[in-house]
Amino acid sequence: MKKIKILLTVLCVALLASCEDFLDVKPSNYAAAETSITNATDAKVAVNGLMRKMTSSSYYGRNFVIYGDAKGGDFAVRSQGRGLDYYYSFNHTATNINNSGSGFWTQLYNNILQANNLIMNIEKIEEAGDGTTALSGYKGQALTARALMYFDLVRLYGKPYNLDKTSYGVPLILEPLDAADQPTRATVEEVYEQILNDLADAAPLLSKSVLKGFLNYYANKAIEARVHMFMDNFTSALAAAEEVITSGKYTLYANDDWVDSWSSEFGSESIFELAIYPAEADLGSSSLGYYLLRLNIVSGASGWFMASNYFLERLGEDPTDVRWGIMDYDETSPTRFGSCLKYTGVDLKGDKGTSASAVNVKVIRLSEIYLLAAEAALKIPTPDKVKAATYLNAIRKRAPALDPATDATITLDMIVEERSKELFMEGHRFFDLIRLNRSIEFNDEFIDPAVLIPHRDKIIDRTFLKIVLPIPQEELDANPAIASQQNSGY
Repeated sequence: MKKIKILLTVLCVALLASCEDFLDVKPSNYAAAETSITNATDAKVAVNGLMRKMTSSSYYGRNFVIYGDAKGGDFAVRSQGRGLDYYYSFNHTATNINNSGSGFWTQLYNNILQANNLIMNIEKIEEAGDGTTALSGYKGQALTARALMYFDLVRLYGKPYNLDKTSYGVPLILEPLDAADQPTRATVEEVYEQILNDLADAAPLLSKSVLKGFLNYYANKAIEARVHMFMDNFTSALAAAEEVITSGKYTLYANDDWVDSWSSEFGSESIFELAIYPAEADLGSSSLGYYLLRLNIVSGASGWFMASNYFLERLGEDPTDVRWGIMDYDETSPTRFGSCLKYTGVDLKGDKGTSASAVNVKVIRLSEIYLLAAEAALKIPTPDKVKAATYLNAIRKRAPALDPATDATITLDMIVEERSKELFMEGHRFFDLIRLNRSIEFNDEFIDPAVLIPHRDKIIDRTFLKIVLPIPQEELDANPAIASQQNSGY
């Protein structure tokens, strides 16, 4: 596959380096970068920096997680204009930096540049005969992180794989760049192939020990399971998911422990969790958790997003469902439990007992992998409904009043609804429904006065052009080669 490069990334690095803490390497100066990592200690610093950059507000620190739920029908907005509501309204334009979503493009390609630099430097050390097990592990983490970031990018900017894999995906950047380069977009299929190649190359290099705040072998396999699901490769998805489940490295929370798990870091279900501390990566009143609190419950909380009626009805199928424990009153009513406390801690003291906003982001949890396994078992060429029901019931038991699924009663709808309830506000719902070719219905009218949304209909599906973001105008301006490859509708 042709290795293409991207001009804007070089420019972004130069711009962002002035306002964010970067790795010790200086990616805008490649001569220096080529000698900045000389041993495992340097590589460890670089990996620390890469994990830190993944907590940016433009990525897992806030926006990417909100994006995946605000667009999926399980959310509603109290009013427009409080922040990021253009995700919910699909009011995207390529030319307006305030609603183009360009932060995803800039941040993720900047992160990928860091990963590429780390991979390149470690490979040079290995070619010189000075490789070590530790260096190989850091290379494996960089490859796995790059795979995850490309997976997220291609879902933001490319059509679903099972809709049109030959359509435009995103540029594949696999090595450092020259400022004069003018890359073009790879196809969705090519991007997915690269993601799987990176995961396969990384897997044998990674530790099978639990790594708090970092990527290990089982995080790699969990990402692989996700990717195969989006490609409709159900047999491969099930195999990857089961390798995680049967490893014994992670355990599901008991019902009595599930709520409290959101007030502690690095629990038994956390396969990949990004650390956020009061003095590091804490966004304060701009944090993910604050966007989900009701107005002024803590200073700076403005009630941006809340659960839709549709989600509350789904959760309300069992009033004893333990997951009600992370819901709280929202701004609209003294009785409506539409606020989510997953990212503030249930006592509003975070997961370290000090700050409501300094809460780790649980990127991959074991419960998601159980639900992936349930769906894959149901969809393999010879469905295994017993296995599907077993995996589903491991999560469904969090609603003890609901009857367990059996091989005679299990349906895809049951699994999809369980994903909604278990993974609420973890960034999955929109991508799930688009992958599954299901309609998304929005709950705009329960607010008084009703929120008017002129940029989309009440119900959309994946034929709606704005299910993908526009390529930012600044990229089109900087790179004429990509100008003719803008997404339709922009």
